Amino acid sequence: MAVKAATRVSIFDRVGGQPAKTQVCTYWLAGRCNRNPCRFMHRESPPPQSRETKLAPPKDVRGMKSRKMTWRSPNYNNPETATLSSKKGGMHGSSSGQSSRQKVLANTGNENVHMDQEMTIASSGTHGDIQAPPKVLTAVRTEPENCSSRKAKPKQCKYWITGNCVHGDKCKDLHSWFSGSGFTLLKKLEGHTKAITGISLPSGSDKLYSCSKDKSIRAWDCHTGQCAGSVITDGEAGCLISEGSWLLVGLQTALKAWNLQHHAEFGFGLLAGLVCSMVLVDDKLFAGMEDGSILVWKLNLETLTLEAAEMLKGHHGAVTSLVVGSNNRLYSGSRDCTIRVWDRQNLKCLHTLYRHTKDVMAVICWDNYLLSASLDNTLKIWAATESGTIDVIHEIKEDCGFIALCGIHDAEVKPILLCSCNDNTLRLYDLPSFTERGRIFSKGEVEVIEIGTDGLFFTGDATGEISVWKLHGVPCEETAL
Repeated sequence: MAVKAATRVSIFDRVGGQPAKTQVCTYWLAGRCNRNPCRFMHRESPPPQSRETKLAPPKDVRGMKSRKMTWRSPNYNNPETATLSSKKGGMHGSSSGQSSRQKVLANTGNENVHMDQEMTIASSGTHGDIQAPPKVLTAVRTEPENCSSRKAKPKQCKYWITGNCVHGDKCKDLHSWFSGSGFTLLKKLEGHTKAITGISLPSGSDKLYSCSKDKSIRAWDCHTGQCAGSVITDGEAGCLISEGSWLLVGLQTALKAWNLQHHAEFGFGLLAGLVCSMVLVDDKLFAGMEDGSILVWKLNLETLTLEAAEMLKGHHGAVTSLVVGSNNRLYSGSRDCTIRVWDRQNLKCLHTLYRHTKDVMAVICWDNYLLSASLDNTLKIWAATESGTIDVIHEIKEDCGFIALCGIHDAEVKPILLCSCNDNTLRLYDLPSFTERGRIFSKGEVEVIEIGTDGLFFTGDATGEISVWKLHGVPCEETAL
């Protein structure tokens, strides 16, 4: 008996036919697919399901991720309920057996608040150390799914970055380097080929200075936005600061200093390792090293002489950030997940803070508070307690790690916190509500944020690109930057 082969029908001509896979063709998205038919979809959403297809079970709203604002309680497991003290963010016990909502959350404008538990109880150790994390009383800012004010977070179009987006103005994602209002991008400075590690605009100078892992230091003309000169160093540059007419750069096993007024250059040899952070206060220069030590010099800027360096030991990972606080305090953040508090006069360690679970990338002081950023996806706010310790009074949780922090004021002198994250974004938060006012997008992680004058601020990312930004409403001189 003869067998007759059936004519092969294209999958697109069959009854109920559809692409073999429900994955969108990436070449079609980029406008470069030349296959017809293509086994991937040429559409942005999967085809409608047939009536026989079973519906997926509804999502558990309680399981969805949300940004958390945490108020710490050292007595969470006790029958007593912790409430916030009006003095320095301290905690006091309450004999009532029920938790009450914290009034401090009223500023956020969110009434849908619930509590959950995290971490472990803190105990005091020697030398004022906080040895272990405490129990957490967490207030979660959430909105119901059917809330009309709920908005998706802005997302930048990755095809627009490469110039290959085929949707143009109809693209659902942003074709911009930022979202939000109140600030704008002035210029991008290109020249470095590796990650930016330091940016500084010296007081009264018309030059912006930057250093990078590409072993170069560049000067940028503030009037033209062009590179005005560069210096090639012997090793990788880890950080850069300025003080008066002096520019200080931390290198691998060395420290370089330039007097911008007299065009003089000086160099100092160091112990082995990269200088990761620096801060200059009074006549002391503190340098955070890659091996976890902090070197201290007595520096005379008039004669540029360094006297016997002392070494502060305690950290077991690179010292990523140094900041000077009130009452002769120095704060250091490290990749060993801790923050240390030092007395600047006798150079003794007063406290060690252990609340972070991953690398501490940045610490800054704001009024009477210490803010810390970590790769554990948390931004913590610390305050002194009545017992003399330092404790977390507030916490922001995101779905990405924090890298750098910086503070600035807008035209109405309202404080804004700039936070860069390891998802290639920088978030702008209004303080003290921590309401997000905008986002900045970058080609790589923003590793450096620096504040200038007249509402200017600068960001440097992992690709070597520097961006110049300006807050609206803050007057400034007419420059290219």
